[in-house]
Amino acid sequence: MAKTPSFTCNACGAVHNKWSGRCDACGEWNTIVEDTGLSAGPAKNSLGNARGKGMTLTDLSAKETPPPRTNSGLAELDRVLGGGLVPASALLVGGDPGIGKSTLLLQAASAFSRKGLKTIYVSGEEASAQVRMRAERLGLQDAPVQLASETNLRDILTTMEAEKPQLVIIDSIQTMWLDTIGSAPGSVSQVRAAAHELTSFAKRRGVSVVLVGHVTKDGQIAGPRVVEHMVDTVLYFEGERGHQFRILRAVKNRFGPADEIGVFEMTGRGLSEVTNPSALFLSERGKPTPGSAVFAGIEGTRPVLVELQALVAPTPHSQPRRAVVGWDGARLAMILAVLESRCGIPFAGLDVYLNVAGGMKISEPAADLAVAAALLSAREDSALPADTVVFGEISLSGALRPAPQTENRLKEAQKLGFNAAIVPKGGKPGGASGLSLTRLEDLTAFVGDIFGAG
Repeated sequence: MAKTPSFTCNACGAVHNKWSGRCDACGEWNTIVEDTGLSAGPAKNSLGNARGKGMTLTDLSAKETPPPRTNSGLAELDRVLGGGLVPASALLVGGDPGIGKSTLLLQAASAFSRKGLKTIYVSGEEASAQVRMRAERLGLQDAPVQLASETNLRDILTTMEAEKPQLVIIDSIQTMWLDTIGSAPGSVSQVRAAAHELTSFAKRRGVSVVLVGHVTKDGQIAGPRVVEHMVDTVLYFEGERGHQFRILRAVKNRFGPADEIGVFEMTGRGLSEVTNPSALFLSERGKPTPGSAVFAGIEGTRPVLVELQALVAPTPHSQPRRAVVGWDGARLAMILAVLESRCGIPFAGLDVYLNVAGGMKISEPAADLAVAAALLSAREDSALPADTVVFGEISLSGALRPAPQTENRLKEAQKLGFNAAIVPKGGKPGGASGLSLTRLEDLTAFVGDIFGAG
């Protein structure tokens, strides 16, 4: 009996009984392809006719020395990678156009090549002379990095087989194309096939491969989501164009902690490392002003102090405006609702603006209390003490919940000269004896103790 064919969407993985132009699950067009069974194809070459042959198994208990990592010498990059570059690994780096991805990877290629790795930088968007011009501007013209300008993946793989490099950088994966696929470069099928070939080559030959990926208007890496599953590490290069700070964030890492960040500063000579991000994000903070609160956060494994800025003003419109930069807008709406429902502090008829200074993006719930402090400070026109940090999670009942790694947050604040902290009850602030702690049980107590109303 003939097997019923099945069809799968390349974008979301949904399975369909028949082909159609548009996926009903995710709404993408021209992403549905027919699944081919493992045993399909010529009888002599079929996987189904030689099931299990040629496959070797190793014992899990066998002690093998893991391959050593290679440090680039760029401490922030090595931190995000989990301690250095792992051999035979595949990395995907995404970011907005012009944010500095090519600059970062050219500096990384130069650093790794000086550490003894044979490095090839393949550009599908620029000519070799243009890459060399950028290297001269960055002062990297003497780095032993081999350059190539090519988009045909067959030629690239053939060259890699002959040169036997240890690190290959592909800039970018959307420009690569395979002559065995009829679609245009950048299409779903081309990106998926090119990523699969390069990842397989990395595992088979022990070569580290770095892929540069374009991003969509939503900030996600363009192309099929399966590419992020193929690679070992996914990094996002973030930053605001109006700020000189750039943040390299790991969202997936099989060889190190996820959500780790590395902070860089864009200068005329390229990207320079920022060894103390907290001091940098607070460097432009002046005298205490209403609407400002310092939040002690955790990014990956490091504590980072950032300034939260709020502005509350009467609105001339019937619908008040809520604008957020660097934080979750839905969480801001939740904080405003808790303040009004549990503390009796209304924000109706008031425009609310919230900003995370320095172009930083915060996602952890521990910022709730700092946001509430900034909002109340702006609404009451009362500045918080300049030497105080705030952190804690707010529940819908108005209770304050302790944040993880309280001790590390307080140590970082103490190191930067802060003398007081407002924290929820229940935390473990061991080792922060030099700080004056204000422990609060709920949001009502916070409003009463700090702003004199309850």
